[in-house]
Amino acid sequence: MSRIEEIVRTVFGAGSVIPRRVRLPGGASRETWALDVAAADGTRHELVLRLDSPGAALEAGATLAEEAVLMRTAFQAGVPVPRILSSGASHILMTRVPGETIPRKILRDDAYAAARPRLAAQCGQALAAVHRMPLSCLPAEAEPETDPLRRWQDVLDRLGQPHPVFELALRRLASTRPRPGRRSVVHGDFRNGNLIIGPEGIRAVLDWELAHAGDPLEDLGWLCVKAWRFGSPLPVGGFGDYDDLIHAYERAGGDPVDRDALRWWETFGVLKWGVICVMQTMRHLRGGARSVELAAIGRRVCENEWDLLRMLRRRAENPLP
Repeated sequence: MSRIEEIVRTVFGAGSVIPRRVRLPGGASRETWALDVAAADGTRHELVLRLDSPGAALEAGATLAEEAVLMRTAFQAGVPVPRILSSGASHILMTRVPGETIPRKILRDDAYAAARPRLAAQCGQALAAVHRMPLSCLPAEAEPETDPLRRWQDVLDRLGQPHPVFELALRRLASTRPRPGRRSVVHGDFRNGNLIIGPEGIRAVLDWELAHAGDPLEDLGWLCVKAWRFGSPLPVGGFGDYDDLIHAYERAGGDPVDRDALRWWETFGVLKWGVICVMQTMRHLRGGARSVELAAIGRRVCENEWDLLRMLRRRAENPLP
């Protein structure tokens, strides 16, 4: 009996069968499968199974068992997430939520035209729920709060690549750092591309492995980073305005948003993504993982440098409306 069959039959009974299984792309250390299951009682279920690949080095972030704790806690807090049916040290079996995750389609296809004006507010509501989650649900190693600027300065230093714009941004951010908000659960990668969208709007929030303790505005700023607008002029995920996000977030119980602090975290997010682009490119150039995709992401470095220069200039001249 395969590992997949063993997990499914533990949940649905010895007589259950899997008439369709498709491995989804992405992930070297984890497998993701779309499964159609005919349970022993005659019911049918559409599922997703995530597995740690035997012998593969785990990626940075939460383990699957830790992700399961985060997702169950998120569900209790009111965050839309897939329902977990079974989890263990190396697997999560969950319901398959229909919908779209590809940003280009979400931002352009007619099927999502009615949803787009609602998405920024729905993101605000979802993030307010994320930030209500108790810190106790975080993996133990994610709980200590570290200085995010120091962390990404260290990463840039270890890369050994000269990037004066990133150094300038680090210094400017350090000198204009806002008063920290309360310490909360931070999703860590809440953005267009990690949301399942239907014609009515957000159906599920995905990718919880980077959750950690920090300032709630980190999540709001990351959502507004230009890279996640995918060519749209709208600042929030490419589908909405700051006001839509902020007002919905505050109405849903999120802390009052200091707009200048939000702009600081947005600028930090652009810097962070720029450094990540350097990291990914170096993985290819230094032979760690030969990949056309990783090589191509190198062109994103200069885009982020340009965006940072524009943001640093505008920051003092044009406060966030």
